[in-house]
Amino acid sequence: MSYSLPVKDARKLILHCQRLNSRSTFGRGIDATLKAIEHLGYVQIDTLSVVSRAHLHTLWNRVDGFRPQHIDKLQRAGEVFEHWAHALAILPMKDYRYSLPMMNRIASGEVHWYRKNKKLSRMVLDRIRAEGPMSPSDFDDKKTSNAMWARSPSKMALEQLFIEGELMIPYRVNFQKFYDLRERVLPASVDITLPSENELCHHLITSFLRANGLGQVKHMSYLRKGIGPAMRRVAQQMEEEGLIVSVSIASEDYYCEPALLELLDDSPPRSSLRILSPFDNAVIQRKRINTLFDFYYQVECYVQKDNRQYGYFCLPLLHQNRLVGRLDARADRKTAVLHLNHLHIEESVANPAQLFAALRGELEKFAAFNGCSELHLHRLSGSDSRPGWL
Repeated sequence: MSYSLPVKDARKLILHCQRLNSRSTFGRGIDATLKAIEHLGYVQIDTLSVVSRAHLHTLWNRVDGFRPQHIDKLQRAGEVFEHWAHALAILPMKDYRYSLPMMNRIASGEVHWYRKNKKLSRMVLDRIRAEGPMSPSDFDDKKTSNAMWARSPSKMALEQLFIEGELMIPYRVNFQKFYDLRERVLPASVDITLPSENELCHHLITSFLRANGLGQVKHMSYLRKGIGPAMRRVAQQMEEEGLIVSVSIASEDYYCEPALLELLDDSPPRSSLRILSPFDNAVIQRKRINTLFDFYYQVECYVQKDNRQYGYFCLPLLHQNRLVGRLDARADRKTAVLHLNHLHIEESVANPAQLFAALRGELEKFAAFNGCSELHLHRLSGSDSRPGWL
């Protein structure tokens, strides 16, 4: 059986599954942080710190009482680990086995970042085995060039051993990774049975639908090389078994779990205002957001300065199940000022005053989360009216 949904209902289900309509769904504190990571399946890590880093920002938007130190405590306790999802991410330790296929491919010779230097890898492993957890700064060699992505030989060896699973990251200090042997980090209780291709695809499909509600196979296999045909085959099997159903939205077909459609009768609340990270799970797949939310978005830190339209690090604004604006922000922790370099309101917003009222409280919370106590608005576009509180 195939179902049909209007776009507004699709958005409602997506945001409900993303847990962006309440910060209390998971409870409060560190236990809620772990539940949020397990529900989302991964939380992307990014090095940019114009405002709070992506993984912290993403969790703050979903967990009442979230504190950055929750991540370190969970990582040291072996409840979460770092590895690759579609990018470097924090993942639930209970899902560790589903990272093994990628680790094994890299260990067998597939190139991810760098080609393996076996001699240097042995040297790095020997030092860590003898001396304990080490960071790149514990090695004396220098990077090979001044290029943006250049790394020292030891750093390349550490990253190679990490991505193939020989090393894990038990903790970070000031965001710098420390590496240790897998056998000294991985809890003994963790299942390390290699999943079959079918098991891996089933995991990717169910994880995606749990966190996103509705999806196409290309969304579920986002940036995962070579798995598309198997994903399509397993999705078809799951549909035949009644585990997932096909839903038509704006003339395109999506999958969802059958129980999800029953939520429409319960009228999930509309999303409160959220200032999202560019790497938030809800918006990371830009084409999907353009299709389902009518919101063309890219983070412009990767765009040449003269070609930027909204700003270096513009953050999507979510309100009442719609993406309604963009905020280019920068936290100056020394002066405790959150600079709103450019606030842009979408043309589709019929009542900017209502949006500004909702934005005020969330901006104050966001400023506090970023160690700031003042707001400075530098530019406003898309609206003729300016909020009186800025």
